[in-house]
Amino acid sequence: MEAYANALLIAIPLFLLLILIEMGVGYWKNNNTYTVLDTVSSISSGMTNILKDTLGLGLVLVSYPALLSFFGTETLKSDWWVWFLAFVFVDFAGYWNHRLSHKVNIFWNQHMIHHSSESFNLSCALRQSISNIIGYFPLLLIPAALFGIPYEMIAILTPIQLFAQFWYHTQHIGKLGVLEHIIVTPSQHRVHHAINVRYIDKNLGQVFSIWDRMFGTFQEELDLDPPQYGVLKQVATWNPFTINFMHFWQISQDAWHTKSWLDKGRIWFMPTGWRPADVITRYPIVGISDVFNFKRYEVKSSIFFKSYAVFQLLGVAAILLLSLGAVGEVNSFILGLLAAYIGISIFSYSLFMDQWKWAVYAEFFRLFTGAGLLFWAWQTGLMPIHFSQWLGVLFFYVIASLLLASYITYLEPKELLVKRQVA
Repeated sequence: MEAYANALLIAIPLFLLLILIEMGVGYWKNNNTYTVLDTVSSISSGMTNILKDTLGLGLVLVSYPALLSFFGTETLKSDWWVWFLAFVFVDFAGYWNHRLSHKVNIFWNQHMIHHSSESFNLSCALRQSISNIIGYFPLLLIPAALFGIPYEMIAILTPIQLFAQFWYHTQHIGKLGVLEHIIVTPSQHRVHHAINVRYIDKNLGQVFSIWDRMFGTFQEELDLDPPQYGVLKQVATWNPFTINFMHFWQISQDAWHTKSWLDKGRIWFMPTGWRPADVITRYPIVGISDVFNFKRYEVKSSIFFKSYAVFQLLGVAAILLLSLGAVGEVNSFILGLLAAYIGISIFSYSLFMDQWKWAVYAEFFRLFTGAGLLFWAWQTGLMPIHFSQWLGVLFFYVIASLLLASYITYLEPKELLVKRQVA
């Protein structure tokens, strides 16, 4: 856990820097692909995923070392070609894991959040799941285990293969010539995120594009059919927790409402979007019918409202970074308390971004609670060293947040804070 936290302390600032660079390129080219609230939502989603992974929440059906033991394969010695082969196996497994996430109803729930943004930029790459609580990925590594790929290589290469998927979430890089036949490129991944009919469930590769060509899921980006982004059933929220379990909730409702006991069971493993016939009739779902003419989800908001959202993102991200720095220094209780506060904070300010009418009270409660926890930890000597060094900044964050939230809620003209619903 500590090694993972230390890796994130390097990766997170790097990813944020690249996002800022892409924003700058967009403004320079007069082609900005970012909106404030969508970006805050995307990065917030990434923070929830970090919390889940750092705490090790979830159940792994079978581990890779268990597979090696089961097959009794003698592991290969370290060599450059073994490392390359291991990476190929990891990427092959990633392709099939990705394909299952698109093709099976229950697995789509854990992947939908990655596609939920109606923009496409580097911040979208950070929209990662917290609902994938049952881990089956090692089962897809059976070929690697049979070949004798050492566990240490899999453990090192898996996060590298994940981080290698960040760069191609951009609209500012065109087609890359011969590389289009070797690796996944921004052009290919724009197709993957598109909701155009010809593009849906295409380009499922993660690093190597050969898998899509081999298994019939490749689609070239066409100038006459520019990609449109999002999901066909709009999520209509900035809240990553809601998005993470939205599809699961729909499946659960359909399973409850259908009169067929067979459908109650099979709905979970049917193709994505499948619904029982009697449920479709009684509980129709309206999705996007024209991908080129639909109202994207947005909240009409003032500069102060957007500033509040960004300020909360920065403040909670700082708390997250300080918490990651404290892994290995504090006990599990303090670490769990920090994780709970970060999670509650993201949930609360996301409600505020969605302009839920009681959200300001949720914000006041969690900010006062945060101030109380800071004071308690300081008085009892339980405060991690990193937090002690930034104590003044943290109290400033709380006070400034309270003032800004109060102004937006009680003093700002209400016409600046009217939610515009999706079609």
